[in-house]
Amino acid sequence: MTCPPPKPGNRFPAAALALALALAPGAALLQGCATNPATGGTMLSFMSPDEESRLGSEEHPKLVKAFGGEVADPALRAYVQSVGTLLARTSELPELNFTFTVLDTDMVNAFALPGGYVYITRGILSLANTEAEMAGVLAHEIGHVTARHAAQRHSRSVLAGIGVGAVAILTGSRGLAELAGSGAGVHLASYSREHELEADTLGVRYLARAGFDTRAMASFLANLRAHSRLDARIQGLPPDKVDEANLLATHPRTVERVEHATAQAGVAPVADPVVGRDVYLAKIDGMIHGDSPEQGFARGRDFVHPRLRFRFRVPEGFRLRNMPDRVLARGPDGAAILFDGAKRPANRTPLDYLVNVWARSLRLGGPERITVNGLPGATATARVNTSDGARDVRLVVIQDGADRLWRFLFATPPALTGRLNQPLRETTYSFRRISAAEAARWRPVRIRLHRVGRGETVAALAGRMAVDGFAEEHFRVLNGLGAGEGVRAGQTVKLVLEDRR
Repeated sequence: MTCPPPKPGNRFPAAALALALALAPGAALLQGCATNPATGGTMLSFMSPDEESRLGSEEHPKLVKAFGGEVADPALRAYVQSVGTLLARTSELPELNFTFTVLDTDMVNAFALPGGYVYITRGILSLANTEAEMAGVLAHEIGHVTARHAAQRHSRSVLAGIGVGAVAILTGSRGLAELAGSGAGVHLASYSREHELEADTLGVRYLARAGFDTRAMASFLANLRAHSRLDARIQGLPPDKVDEANLLATHPRTVERVEHATAQAGVAPVADPVVGRDVYLAKIDGMIHGDSPEQGFARGRDFVHPRLRFRFRVPEGFRLRNMPDRVLARGPDGAAILFDGAKRPANRTPLDYLVNVWARSLRLGGPERITVNGLPGATATARVNTSDGARDVRLVVIQDGADRLWRFLFATPPALTGRLNQPLRETTYSFRRISAAEAARWRPVRIRLHRVGRGETVAALAGRMAVDGFAEEHFRVLNGLGAGEGVRAGQTVKLVLEDRR
C-alpha cells in the first residue's frame, strides 16, 4: 500500500519511516495513510487514535511524578482546565477528552502527550500576565496534539532523557549522564521548525475562535526571551544560551515566526478580544514562585529540603539550580555538582552500591568508606573524557535511613581539581540532617499582587522582592516590562514576597 504524495510542508524523512518500521513489535507499527484533521495534509499514522490515548494515559502519571506532581491549589487547576477545555472545543478534535495539568515546578515549559494530555508549569504561569497569554501557550500545545506531532515525536524519541541532557550540559560526558538519566526527556525533546509553525498557526486559529487576543502568543514569547536572557546572566552563561528544559529550547520559536504563523492562520481580527489581565492575576495571587517545599529550596549557596529534613552548601562561585528530581550547580570554568537521591538496594552498603551499582561502568580510584555527620557513606574518584576535555570526577554516596541514599557527583577540569578539592570536600561534609524546628523556618516565596501607589518606582518595588540578586531585572521580567519602562499609579503588578503564613 502506498500513500498519495503529501501536501507541501508535510514531508516524511526516510529515517523516520525506517525507525518506525524498525520499532514495530511483530505487527506493523504503521497504520497506513491518513488525512491530518488539523492540517489537512496526508500523513503516515504511527499510531491509531486509540493507541495514542492509551499511551497518554499510561505515561501521564509517570510524567506528573517526574516533574514534582501537580500544584496543590484546586482552584488554580480548575481554572487552567476550564480555559484549556474552551480552546480544545474549538479545535478539529472537539470530542477528544483533553486533560490540562499544572505541574508543580518553576521550570518554564509546556508540552503535550498523545491523546490530549497537555502540561503547563507553574513557572509559565508566573511569567504570563494575562489570561490570553496563558491561553496562547495552551493553544499551541493543543495544536501539537491535533496535528499529531506528539505521537510522531514519541515514536522517534523514546531513547531521549532530560537527565542525560542536563548532565551532558554540565560535563559534556554521555558516560556521566548515564549515571543520572531520567525517562522524562522524551516529552521535552524539541520539535522541528515545521511542526512549531503548524502548532503556532493552529494555536492562533483556536485563540481566535475562542475570542482571545491572538497577539498574546507573540507578547508572551517576547517576555520569555527576556526571562531566558536573565536566567543565562544569573548562571554566568552567554546571553542567548537557554536551558535545555526551557520552552525556547524545546519549542524553538521567535516572535517573527509567531507573527508569520498569525498571518498564515488566516483568521479575521477578533472584535473586542479577551485579554483577561485582572482575572488572570487574581487567579495566580498567592501562588508559590520558585521552589516548593516538596522539592526543597535553593537559596544562595544553600540547598535545604524541609520535608526530607536535610541541607548542604555549595562552594563560593557555584550557582544552584533546583529541579524536581535533582539539584545542579555550575561552578567556574566547567566545574559542576550534581546531587540526587536513590533507593538503597537491599543488603547493599554505600560502598558496595557506589562500586557495583551506581558507577559500575567507570574505572574507579580510591574507593573508601566515610562518615558524614554521623551518616555512613562512601566515596571514589574517576577520570573521564568529555566533549570539553578530561574531567576529574568524585562520587559520594550517603545513606540516610534504611532505604534512602543521597548522591553527589563532583566534576572538575584537571587544572582546577587541586584548587577545588577542599571547597568540594566541605560541600560533602556540609550535608546534615536538620531538626523539625529548623525545617519549619524555611518557607516558599509567593506571587503577591500590589497596586502601585503615587510616586512608587520600579527600583523601589524591586527592592521589596524576595529574590537572590538581580531584583530589578526579576521585577521587569515578571511584569513584562521592557528596559527603562516605568510603572504608573493604580497599576497592578506582581511581587515575589516571603510567605506570610
